Amino acid sequence: MRNIKFRVLLVAMFVLAATGVAFAGAQDFVLVNKTGRDIYIINISPSSTNDWEEDVLGSDILENGESVTVRFGSGRTKYWDLQAIFEDESSISWYKINLLETSEITLYADGTAELE
Repeated sequence: MRNIKFRVLLVAMFVLAATGVAFAGAQDFVLVNKTGRDIYIINISPSSTNDWEEDVLGSDILENGESVTVRFGSGRTKYWDLQAIFEDESSISWYKINLLETSEITLYADGTAELE
């Protein structure tokens, strides 16, 4: 009886773990701020559009040296543009980032980004 309970528990844990993976968006990534300044707004939009979508930080601030996980729902859009806006309302933009092949983006003050 004890062995059966253990097996049921293992199966339940496997199902929960698999469900969590299934809900992860293909474009999810970790964003690292190495711009030397705090970022107040992060706009991310498909490269095929001309408008920026809503701020993914909400009311949060991405401080210099910190990171945040950006999560998407399901979808398969490949190329995305990203814009960082600072306290003084200046901004830096990065274009045509392949989020289907990128799990981490590190932003730098010179307008470059490292993709992993």
